[in-house]
Amino acid sequence: MGIIEDGLERAVQQAFTRPIPKSAGAQMRYLVKQLKGTRAVADALGVSQRTVERYVKDQIRRPRADLAQRLEDAVRERWQPRVRERARRQAATSTGLVVDVRARFGFTAAPGTTDDARIRHLTLALPPQYAARLFDAQDVGAGEQQLRAIAAEGLGEMYFRDGGRRAHGLEVEFTDVEQIQFDL
Repeated sequence: MGIIEDGLERAVQQAFTRPIPKSAGAQMRYLVKQLKGTRAVADALGVSQRTVERYVKDQIRRPRADLAQRLEDAVRERWQPRVRERARRQAATSTGLVVDVRARFGFTAAPGTTDDARIRHLTLALPPQYAARLFDAQDVGAGEQQLRAIAAEGLGEMYFRDGGRRAHGLEVEFTDVEQIQFDL
C-alpha cells in the first residue's frame, strides 16, 4: 500500500465503534466466522488448517511476529464493513476529509517567479467531491500516483487557489510526501 492509501484506510478505521480483537485466538475465531471455515483462513494466512484450529481452541496463544502481523492485517481489513462503508459514504457525500500533509509543493508558473517547490505543512478540509474521487479511485485499484494526483488537485484547489478565487493559472505539483493523515 502507498502512503495515500494507508492514510485513507486509517481515516476509515477511526470510525470503528468497537475495538478489534486483541488475542490471536479471538482474531482467528473472527476470521473463521468471516471466511466460513478454517481451510479458507489457513489459505489466506499461509499456515496449515491444523494451526488455525489450534489457535481457535487457544492451544497456541502467541503467534510468530510475521504471522501476528498477517493475522492483524486480515482482521483489520474485514472489521466492521458496514461502519467502514457508512464512514466512506458520509465523507463522500457530506463531510469531506480533513487532510494533514507535509510534502513538497511546487507550481507550474511563469519563468522568473518564486514558485519553486518547497516543503509545506498543510491542514485543511477537502470537500466531499474530492473524498468521493479518492475513495472511488481506491476501489478500482488506482495506484499511488493517481491517488496523489487527486489529492494534489484537491489541495491545490482549496489552499493555493482558495476555492477558485485566486491564482487561476497555477498547476500544483505534489511530490515527496513525508507524512499524510486523513480524518473523517
